[in-house]
Amino acid sequence: MKLKHVAGVALIALSLTGCSTMKGWFAGKDAEAKKALEPAELVKFEPTVKVAKMWSTSVGKGEGRIGVRQAPVVVDGRVYAAAVQGGVHALDLQTGRKVWQYVPAKEKKKPKLRLSGGPGVGEGLVVIGTLDGQVIALDAADGSEKWRARVSGEVISAPAVANGMVFVRSNDGRVSALDAGSGEQRWFNAQELPALTARGNAPVVAGPGVLFIGNDDGTLAALAMQDGRPLWEQMVGTPEGRTELERMADVDGAPVLEGNTLYVSSFKNETLAIEGPTGRPLWSRDHGGAGGLGVSSGNVLVTDGKGVVYGLDKMSGAAMWSQQALARRSVTGPAIQGDYAVVGDYKGYLHWLRLDNGELAAREKAGGDALLAQPVVADGILLVQNVDGKLTAFRLAQ
Repeated sequence: MKLKHVAGVALIALSLTGCSTMKGWFAGKDAEAKKALEPAELVKFEPTVKVAKMWSTSVGKGEGRIGVRQAPVVVDGRVYAAAVQGGVHALDLQTGRKVWQYVPAKEKKKPKLRLSGGPGVGEGLVVIGTLDGQVIALDAADGSEKWRARVSGEVISAPAVANGMVFVRSNDGRVSALDAGSGEQRWFNAQELPALTARGNAPVVAGPGVLFIGNDDGTLAALAMQDGRPLWEQMVGTPEGRTELERMADVDGAPVLEGNTLYVSSFKNETLAIEGPTGRPLWSRDHGGAGGLGVSSGNVLVTDGKGVVYGLDKMSGAAMWSQQALARRSVTGPAIQGDYAVVGDYKGYLHWLRLDNGELAAREKAGGDALLAQPVVADGILLVQNVDGKLTAFRLAQ
């Protein structure tokens, strides 16, 4: 009996150990699965290019979690930037010195305006949209208010100014053309929206007599600038899948027009080169994303939904290289600075990648908050705005 009892105790102990071991196996698999979804840890490397911070300033209370991807614009040596609360700022590109600031007047019994779409700059105007569907035009010289207008929905992308008109994309899929002198509506074009879309709108891009509009149904459309008449429509990301989530194919990054060729990417990880006058596809590749793209002399740079950055051949679209070290870090669309592609991430880091092979070349931090908007490069200076409204300028050191 004693021997039997010891054997029983041993069997119970063995079974308990076995349960513990099996639990460990599953815990290990869960841990591995969880780790596979976590943002990639940044690895140390030896920089091959020096980057210098030129200046940094706050332009107001940033977008936080609104997801509008606010970014500055540069025209004639001035930086124009806006924050959800804090107004519109005009700054000197080289020094960051404030030239002027516009803060919308508070109206009685109404909440403060939250500036979300823009700015857009052109023809002596700086134009900003708001979350309640207002459009405000300012004098680019001194920031004085010229006019206000209202459109049919919130404005979360930058307006375009061309040919005496201001073109505004609202979040309900409508493009409105407003008179640049008065703000009166000239025409509008409405686009039906899918049941589910990603947060964000592609800015309106103006070409010679044509507007290019990235739509939430995965298409890129060309409209006649004078009357909004549709000229052509091309599918960029096909909305395929069993669920609305799987079918999301938004074109949210700004198309890039270079000569007669348009480069555009979609939420479906598709990138196209399109002949601008006709809408005819020149090539298509299954690398891309919703954050916008960069175009250099020989490459098209895109970031996919997993945070992988690709260098595509400009003529054929063939993938020349990929950089996976930033996977799952909510990486922005790339900008081009000299011989480098530059992307930001959710921790406020900027990463410089070599254009010829995608290798990491430098890393700097632009504050501690997330970078959602694609960086901007003008006169060799890179500008980036984080979700807290901090605007920072960098240059490549000599």
